[in-house]
Amino acid sequence: MANGITRRGFVAGVSAIAPAFAWAQAAKPALGTPPSVISNPPRQWDPSSSPDIYPDPDVLVIDRRFNQYLVGLSAIHRLKTGFQWAEGPAWCAEGNYAVFSDVKGNIQYRLIWETGEVTPYRNPSYNTNGNCFDFQGRQVSCQDFFRRVVRWELDGSLKVIADSYGGKPLNSPNDLAPHPDGSIWFTDPPYGTNLSEGHPDIAGGPGNPDGIYDPALGDGGVGLIGNLRRELPPATYRWDPSGRLDIAVPSEVASTPNGICFSPDYKTLYLVDAGKLLAFDVKDGKATNMRVFTECMVDGVHCPPDGMRADRAGNIWAGCNGQLGYCGVIVWSSAGGLLGRIRLPEMCPNVCFAGPKRDWLFMCASQSVYMLRVNIQGASPG
Repeated sequence: MANGITRRGFVAGVSAIAPAFAWAQAAKPALGTPPSVISNPPRQWDPSSSPDIYPDPDVLVIDRRFNQYLVGLSAIHRLKTGFQWAEGPAWCAEGNYAVFSDVKGNIQYRLIWETGEVTPYRNPSYNTNGNCFDFQGRQVSCQDFFRRVVRWELDGSLKVIADSYGGKPLNSPNDLAPHPDGSIWFTDPPYGTNLSEGHPDIAGGPGNPDGIYDPALGDGGVGLIGNLRRELPPATYRWDPSGRLDIAVPSEVASTPNGICFSPDYKTLYLVDAGKLLAFDVKDGKATNMRVFTECMVDGVHCPPDGMRADRAGNIWAGCNGQLGYCGVIVWSSAGGLLGRIRLPEMCPNVCFAGPKRDWLFMCASQSVYMLRVNIQGASPG
């Protein structure tokens, strides 16, 4: 006995308080924070090294209306990495595959739906950038190297649908969108005239004013095209099935056109320009009544969009090339309100809706491709 406490009394006292102590511990378990793009340590994207958790911590609901377009038991998956600049995804419903471009790698790839394999599809691709499938199921692509838009016919042959305007070569068609009237609308910025993404101007051209680049070096298309130099201002065009090419949005209205898509009813044209999203009314093949759809500001941070797709509810899913924590995909309502964000560990140039039901968001994010199942379907054919 010490200080009036016996060993037997001490044990009895501990026994009396032990159940309450255990219950208190069980009621307050240690809570964890799932790893994400912005956590430390950050999320591991290799499926073998980190289990998925639902809901995905990198799918952010900003407006509660966004919840209706999400699948709770779904997470972002990285399918493959190692590309130089993944761009221009499009879904082929007939073939059950998605195509996308590694613009700088000069290879077009295909995701085979049944197996999940990502394999080279067209090599070389002549620096193919944007892709789409028209309402007849034909693939239409922008080839930066040749500065043209081509269509792959159902018999496997290739048709050049646009390579010049007013007798002058196009700059470098970038992104495109099919319309039910058979037309193809596409943007023509100057990006593909640089050394890594296409075919440089000849000496003295706007893309090679000092003649420091030699367009013939490594040029597998020597003789197929002549000496090119940029002669046209950037513009957005409408190609008509008759073969006529018209300027839909001139440079004075949109000087750096990039991503392009239509609303589900094809009455609105959306266009990326100078880091913001523009909207136009579409009627009788004309784009009118330009307005700023969104300045693409999130939390006071500018999130410049690249390519985009509309879903069947009229929302716009835009790839974002912002800084880490904001790069990925940003979703805007048809009224231009911010609905949600999908954070990725790298910039995301472009997206499309893939899968037999077109309810998987397929994201081309510079060096990798990702997928997320959603509760909405894409509006365009592919």
